Amino acid sequence: MAEFVMPTLGADMSAGTLVAWRKRPGDRVAKGEIIAEVETDKAVIEVEVFTTGVIEKLIVQPGEKVPVGTVLAIIREEGGPRGAGPEARGGEAAAEPGRLRISPSARQLATELGIDPSAVQGTGPDGAVTRRDIEVAAARARGARPEARGEARGEEPLASRPLPLAPAAEAAADRLLRMRQAIAAAMARSKREIPHYYLGTTIDLGKAMAWLAEENRKRPVPDRLLYGVLLIKAVALALREVPELNALWREGQAVPAQAVHVGVAISLRQGGLVAPALHDADKQSLDDLMRNFRDLVKRARAGTLRSSELADPTITVTSLGEQGVETVFGVIYPPQTALVGFGKIVERPWVAGGQVVSRPVMTATLSADHRVTDGHRGGLFLAAVDRLLQEPQRL
Repeated sequence: MAEFVMPTLGADMSAGTLVAWRKRPGDRVAKGEIIAEVETDKAVIEVEVFTTGVIEKLIVQPGEKVPVGTVLAIIREEGGPRGAGPEARGGEAAAEPGRLRISPSARQLATELGIDPSAVQGTGPDGAVTRRDIEVAAARARGARPEARGEARGEEPLASRPLPLAPAAEAAADRLLRMRQAIAAAMARSKREIPHYYLGTTIDLGKAMAWLAEENRKRPVPDRLLYGVLLIKAVALALREVPELNALWREGQAVPAQAVHVGVAISLRQGGLVAPALHDADKQSLDDLMRNFRDLVKRARAGTLRSSELADPTITVTSLGEQGVETVFGVIYPPQTALVGFGKIVERPWVAGGQVVSRPVMTATLSADHRVTDGHRGGLFLAAVDRLLQEPQRL
């Protein structure tokens, strides 16, 4: 038997709330399959299972908040002995309530509005509960407009009174507060425990931008590349040359990561940020990186990230160039040991071939853990990033 536990979805997570099960006792599951939805302080995350087998027992019920590491379910591994699961109990699974058909976003909205989705009449395909159904149920739960009753009693009209926050707005404000608290805890831990050192260099992006413009002229608009993927790929390849920066600090020592999973900082529309991983970024083509990056941003802002994407980053890349920032001095996200920052591209005088010319340049910075590396290795890493960006066709 294998235990499926509440995962750690980042250094700032100590507990999570089980929002929903995607499986029930007796269902077969395969490694990598999404089995549950868990709410953290940052978002609702789709949690994958890392065992292939049959669900033997679900221990934690939706709505329960439990610490990281708590056993959520028992899985009978493939080839393992049959236990006291529903199949062995003579079809007890048939007594399980029918699975509610509801999208993750509708379920998330129901949680935010305090609506029990199982009590809502679904109007979607095959009776699925939609976001609109949840909104209608929430409106009914609120009942008649209090302002109308107040006006009938001659009270002050609504227009002259401060408007209270709607339940959805209250939920959003609460989530933002919890996200800021989670970020505060992680960053305070980082600055308290990690001896940072900082390096920076200015990179001539003339060749990279020229190559990118020429490459994009050949492509239809949906397939065009952003210069950001060149930066991510250059970082990923440079880590092969300085692998010490692609490590996690655990139990008093640096543990080298077995793959290059670049976390990309994504700001959320409602505030806050997350940094999910682009898995095996060093092995992906620029086309794959572009497609996966767009998908990651879209799902991060829709609240449909997967557990492995939040648990796996081995380094973080952040760019504030679009905000007009020229230099980023980043804070390492523990247990990672490095963070790479990129500023905006600016035209500057540059000496090339003995002449002063105008060039698009950008500042790249490295924040690194001094327990793991020193400035010499950090400098080699930034030099590698610079060199790789001078040959964009090889990325």
